[in-house]
Amino acid sequence: MALFHTVSKRPLFLTATSTFRFCSASSQPSPDHETAVVTAVSVLKHHRSKSRWTHLRTLFPFGFDPSQFSQITIQLRNNPHLALRFFLFTIKHSLCHHSLLSYATIIHTLARSRQKSHALTLIKSAIRKFPDGNTNLPSSTPPLIFETLITTYRTCDSAPFVFDLLIKACLQSKRINQAIEIVRMLRTKGISPMISTCNSLIMSVSKHQGSIAGYEVYNDLLGSNKFGDQKLGVKVVVPNVHTYNIIMHSFYRDGLIENLEQVWSDMIVNNCIPSAYSHSILMAAYCDNGRMEDAMRVWEEMRNKGLKHDAMAYNTIIGGLCEAGDVHKAEEFFKEMGLNGEESSHVTYEHLIRGYCKIGDVDSAMLLYNDMCRKEFMPVGSTSTIDVLIKVLCEKNKVSEALKVSRFALKRNNMAMKGESYEILIKGLCNEGMMDEGMKIQAEMVGRGYEPNSEIYSAFIDGYEKEGNKDLVAKLKVELLQLKKSD
Repeated sequence: MALFHTVSKRPLFLTATSTFRFCSASSQPSPDHETAVVTAVSVLKHHRSKSRWTHLRTLFPFGFDPSQFSQITIQLRNNPHLALRFFLFTIKHSLCHHSLLSYATIIHTLARSRQKSHALTLIKSAIRKFPDGNTNLPSSTPPLIFETLITTYRTCDSAPFVFDLLIKACLQSKRINQAIEIVRMLRTKGISPMISTCNSLIMSVSKHQGSIAGYEVYNDLLGSNKFGDQKLGVKVVVPNVHTYNIIMHSFYRDGLIENLEQVWSDMIVNNCIPSAYSHSILMAAYCDNGRMEDAMRVWEEMRNKGLKHDAMAYNTIIGGLCEAGDVHKAEEFFKEMGLNGEESSHVTYEHLIRGYCKIGDVDSAMLLYNDMCRKEFMPVGSTSTIDVLIKVLCEKNKVSEALKVSRFALKRNNMAMKGESYEILIKGLCNEGMMDEGMKIQAEMVGRGYEPNSEIYSAFIDGYEKEGNKDLVAKLKVELLQLKKSD
């Protein structure tokens, strides 16, 4: 099955570069040149693996020029592993001063045999090794290896897959504009990259240049029949559900819900069936914008279409309901999630904990928090749930429980509170007369880079006044006065 859609098995390149010669037009290969190639190929193909490399170094102490290497590699193209070993052998022993020509030949040899990882590595190496010396060229100008891959394409009996690998190499090297230009140039020659390559390009552009830029690339490459596709008779590459998901997620990330809805409509019009993930993205957008009726409509559409509600879908709807204050309905979905065999995660628990905190039901929030800890679902990399829980506990005069939550989070996951949470907890401890604990938290706060403010000083002063510790109160008032003067 062809990986590029072309007029024929091999695409037609520009006639000026379609004929490739390893030697210049003014001179034919010398007998010595041809003899060296034949001898090297014979040794590589017929000598035992342990002796062939020693024999080559003995016969060719001065190595090979790039043209010889390329001709040898061409004759090894049906044995790509041996060709790659030969290339690495010449690198290791400095037996060839490799050029764009020799790199292109080994890359084609590996690509036509679907040796993806090796070919990709060598393409990235060639991009770094042969930079364009003309600094006046636009940033979108393709790397030099691109033109050499084109001129050597037919001679190496290559496959269009090599250009997909080149585009991927550019994307991995953060050369996004070059990747876009390569795709456009290939399309003018009647070559369309695989849809997976187009998807990778759209994703990279969306990530680094924004969702609008990603959508423009989609329109250029897949949204309409541009770049002469119809004229050349090339089969147009059709976007798949992954394409639409990439664009939808990008618009969701940038908060452009109307654009997201338009892409959803385009997907339906183009007879592309949305996946469960597609529905989850649309639901998440509605939930984030408080449009719970629309989110529930999408939920029911999934059920009616026979799409399974996975963990992502459940977490999305539970989070939306909790944010809207309908925690009890969210609990129903939580129970249904378990009954349907979908595993909950720390995300599920955090939604519910924050939801109960929002409606002031701290007891239910603590039950879920304790259950989450028993299941070792402690949030990783985020302190928002811990901060929310500590704030509500202190507001409900459950300062001791708030202290336990902060201590457990620090001990279990080395998670510290935000500055505001430190202040809230210290105030609560001082109000409860737990001055020693308050001082410990204050020391931890300073160690985390938060400086005590006037509110914290006032809390300690009030607490020590209740204890009758006049000396410490006097010292703290002096420090508070100095703090206010420095402000």
